[in-house]
Amino acid sequence: MFIDQAKILVIGGAGGNGCSAMFKQPFSRYPRPSGGNGGDGGDVILVADPQMATLLDFHFRHEFKGERGRHGSGNNRTGRRGEDALVRVPVGTVVYDAATDQVLRDLIASDERLIIATGGRGGFGNQNAPTRGATPGAPGVQRRLRLELKLIADVGLVGFPNAGKSSLLARISTARPKVAAYPFTTKAPVLGVVSAGPDASFVACDIPGLIEGAHEGKGLGIQFLRHVERTRLLIHMIDLAAVDGRDPVEGFHQINAELAAYSPELATRPQIIAGNKMDLPEAQANLERLRAEVGVPVLPISCATGAGIPELIQETWRRLQALKRAPQPSTTTT
Repeated sequence: MFIDQAKILVIGGAGGNGCSAMFKQPFSRYPRPSGGNGGDGGDVILVADPQMATLLDFHFRHEFKGERGRHGSGNNRTGRRGEDALVRVPVGTVVYDAATDQVLRDLIASDERLIIATGGRGGFGNQNAPTRGATPGAPGVQRRLRLELKLIADVGLVGFPNAGKSSLLARISTARPKVAAYPFTTKAPVLGVVSAGPDASFVACDIPGLIEGAHEGKGLGIQFLRHVERTRLLIHMIDLAAVDGRDPVEGFHQINAELAAYSPELATRPQIIAGNKMDLPEAQANLERLRAEVGVPVLPISCATGAGIPELIQETWRRLQALKRAPQPSTTTT
């Protein structure tokens, strides 16, 4: 099951208590304080794990604590520090403070670490505070977090439901998304690695189809649009045969309007327009109409027959290489 949002509670370990003890040397009249300090509590640390692909684990466990520091003891012995709690999350997880909705960190690098809740300081033993005696350990930091996963891919496939995005991903990669002749077959984003030649590959993300009003959450649109924010290039899939009765030219403008309403920066993302279902007779006339309307190249393809798909892969790779050489704007995370 693909889960891309979760809420958790993290608590740093409490510090161990300081010890109150006295030591008297043989033949000495007065004892001296000898209580050791308590150990510091363990931290809670988030770790970006490239082996994780979903936040599903956090729907079964919601609370994570660092270990408490051990108490100090006599003979000036300091308690052991508590063990840190390592919380593994997928690469691409955005960490929010649930109370303020402030972004704390965007974990986009493999094995990146974030100390999210520090452990409490250990208390002083009476050897360090002889006038006021031993002190208790301090509690650890406690905070509620909201985790939001945004998949990291080079290319995002966007379009209306049933435009052929899943069929394309199945054709060009080893991913096997569900393919069927009805809308919203895909209910969760799917990643696939596409080979463009020797030592040439890129990651494509098939997101569920968008509908009008997706930027307002209709059809779970906001949850889906989140996953194309990190992509560098979009492949805009259009059903040129109008199988569902949707005009391809109007559909092209509607999808771009949804992207712009969700994020102005996303609306400026470079696109490759792929006109699908060219194996059907109705598609040719709509291809000429779309080319005349958009004024940019439209690549005709057929996911059913494979026609035009090698050219689409090569054009995608060429555009990605050009984007690597050009400076890229930073991606917003809020």
